Amino acid sequence: MKIVQINALCGKGSTGKICVDVSKLLTEKGIENYILYSMSNSDYPLGIKFTNAKYLKIQALKSRVFGNYGFNSKKATKNLIKELEKIQPDIVHIHNIHSNDVNLEMLFNYLRTNKIKVYWTFHDCWAMTAYCPHFDMIGCDKWKTLCHKCALRKSYSWFFDRSQKQYERKKAIFDGIDLTIVTPSKWLAGVVKESFLKDYDVKVTNNGIDLDIFKPTESDFREKYNLQNKKIVLGVSFGWGPKKGLDVFIELSKMLPENYQIVLVGTNDSVDKQLPSNIISIHKTNNQMELAGIYTSADVFVNPTRQDTYPTVNMESLACGTPVITFKTGGSPEILGECCGSVVDKNDVEGMKTEIIRICEGKSDFVNACLERALDFNRSDRYQDYINLYLAR
Repeated sequence: MKIVQINALCGKGSTGKICVDVSKLLTEKGIENYILYSMSNSDYPLGIKFTNAKYLKIQALKSRVFGNYGFNSKKATKNLIKELEKIQPDIVHIHNIHSNDVNLEMLFNYLRTNKIKVYWTFHDCWAMTAYCPHFDMIGCDKWKTLCHKCALRKSYSWFFDRSQKQYERKKAIFDGIDLTIVTPSKWLAGVVKESFLKDYDVKVTNNGIDLDIFKPTESDFREKYNLQNKKIVLGVSFGWGPKKGLDVFIELSKMLPENYQIVLVGTNDSVDKQLPSNIISIHKTNNQMELAGIYTSADVFVNPTRQDTYPTVNMESLACGTPVITFKTGGSPEILGECCGSVVDKNDVEGMKTEIIRICEGKSDFVNACLERALDFNRSDRYQDYINLYLAR
């Protein structure tokens, strides 16, 4: 059996790391496999890059001008198909291909013609919409029937609203494909079942994390920031803004008692300009072990995300023994087991404040439940789920 994964990144970013983890597991089992990728560079020996950064920038510009996101990049797709022809895979596993690197019609015509079994992990909702990977924040449900007059169109197309044509072209590419859809969360599986892909087989395979890194970790974090007598309310993101609830933390900083300290990780100079002086801002950590120490030091991890599929940060926090409070958004609540934290309605900042105080007053009551729940996040087990899918095809 030969397996090819296709993704924008190889070994970097969340999806790129997933691809490499799956690849290593396949190699351990003696299964020939490769990762075809388009962005950045990788020294992973089974990674094959099929285009370059300059080309992708040009394709991104064309997409914005002509409004045909996902249907440019013919040269890159020809290169991709040439690699597939060399390898002759039995299975193609698609991850993220919405980085202006693949022409959907060309790729799916090849897969259909050659009768190749396809798995596609939906890390977001892009495959089912005209343009957008997420629609939660604007409450749009046009994707259920027919995208048109797209409210987010200007984020993807400067001049033309081609959302209806985009939707119809995407829907057409799936005809005749031997496809199994994989989703990281039950929530996203439910979205698929309300879309034009509802008749395809859908498997839920949760993402995983490295429990050798994310575990209760001693650190001097409290001493470093003079927080020995504070309740630490932690937020971690690498794209702070309204989607990740930056405004919620700003509001919470006005509402929480003085002995509560909000700490945000993953900020930058631009974010700092928006933050009040009573929020500690940490641009980045030196490594994941340092991040694990910060998770462990916190009394509660707060994730006011407004659109998400299955956020890794929730898993990382629980694995360090710290309970999680999240908005009822996408697959975020699924990560919490019983006694691991709390879920509040989206945008209910007052309710989030109440839960923060309740949980911070008794963090020790949550630690064991968090660590037990985290055993389900072992990445080796979760990516073995992919191997089991391949073998059961």
